[in-house]
Amino acid sequence: MTTGAAFDRNRRTFLRSLAGGSLLFPGLVSQLLAEDSASTSDPLAPKRPHHAPKAKRVIFLYMSGGVSHIDSWDHRPKLFADAGKTVAVNEFQGRKGSFNMYLKRPQWEFARHGQSGTEVSNLFPHMAKCVDDLCVIRSMKSDHTNHYEATLGIHTGSFTFARPSIGAWASYGLGTENRNLPSFIVIAPKTPYAGSQVWASDFLPGAHQGTLVSPGADPVANIRRRVDNSRLQELELGLMAKMNARHLAERPEDALLSARMKSFETAFGMQAEMPEVLDLSRESDATLKLYGLERGSTQGFAWQCLMARRLAERGVRFVELIDVGSSDNWDAHGDMLTHTPLARNVDQAVAGLLQDLKARGMLDDTLVVWTTEFGRTPFNAAADARGREHHHWVFSSWLAGAGVKPGTVYGESDDYGINVGRDPVHVHDFHATILHLMGLDHERLTYRYSGRDFRLTDVAGEVVKGVLA
Repeated sequence: MTTGAAFDRNRRTFLRSLAGGSLLFPGLVSQLLAEDSASTSDPLAPKRPHHAPKAKRVIFLYMSGGVSHIDSWDHRPKLFADAGKTVAVNEFQGRKGSFNMYLKRPQWEFARHGQSGTEVSNLFPHMAKCVDDLCVIRSMKSDHTNHYEATLGIHTGSFTFARPSIGAWASYGLGTENRNLPSFIVIAPKTPYAGSQVWASDFLPGAHQGTLVSPGADPVANIRRRVDNSRLQELELGLMAKMNARHLAERPEDALLSARMKSFETAFGMQAEMPEVLDLSRESDATLKLYGLERGSTQGFAWQCLMARRLAERGVRFVELIDVGSSDNWDAHGDMLTHTPLARNVDQAVAGLLQDLKARGMLDDTLVVWTTEFGRTPFNAAADARGREHHHWVFSSWLAGAGVKPGTVYGESDDYGINVGRDPVHVHDFHATILHLMGLDHERLTYRYSGRDFRLTDVAGEVVKGVLA
């Protein structure tokens, strides 16, 4: 009887001989070889980057619903001066045509901050104090004006179909530094637009999908063991591991089985390490105050940001924080003043995270990303409109930390913040730059699926060299 190892080796030899003899379509053979490799190797093993990385890890801060760029990071003096005047546009909320719109004055005042003099509105007074560590990008572009598609795009690079998240790609490209914790963790209080596709691995090995942590009394489901003691659990898991290994040896063609087994190992490691990560009792009063977190609280973005720092210092490769869900978010159609409590939830927490990372020497090799799916219109159909609509033509994001040029502004919108005025940064460019800072070439980070080499940036994307230190 052929052993599992011999079967594995013979299968790979057979597939390569088919490829060499052109007996099958090359794409199909490559796919089979990719699945074969996935079934026999450790998907989370540390991998060498394509080039020397600046960032060992990423903390990705996502504001759901569409933060208004012209009320926060993009000061447009002419929009203040010409508010109430009409402007002609050729599209409104996805409808093509000729529209006369009324310019709407920003709700918040702007001022220069830091030695860099970067202008930020008083919507974000705490983050404004950190501008000398930020590279604010005022020329972001997206491809879609709907929440679902734009949310999918900013996370996966695809605006139409489910594809692997940027966190899953980072995990796939680099593996993990800590086998007791997932390489990709998402902390979110509610489900965002596009649901779990935001952190899914899709066609990548399942071990790379994001692990969801929800703020509250029980952040990670089933983290506590269900047996009386750890020794009994180890015996049970040891028996299960032997059974799984035998099962895998009999089914070497199952590309997902090995990933599932690795997920069990990670889950066991999480039972040992995650309770300590979640325990904030040893954090000082000064640290809690920095984030704006009350001792004992497990709610709010302050808790999420502090947890992100604790996960980052324990080797988690990619941590995403989502501030709210698919409702009661930054989608301010009716009244821009709904931005106020949302900003209060994140402002001090994000500033505290930046200051904490910097004080610990972690900002040098941690990339912090702040973004939303699109901005909001500088105009509206009614002169007295209190809100703003979706706006994907231009919006703002920022980067800070490892490899980023601090205290700078990249790109700009036009006089009214309607279109990109200079140096556009498409979502694909944004992703290419993040991967570059992690030591990954976005054109080489590919995965063969259905006969095609897929990548995060599809067939586009350029590294934005102007934001690099």
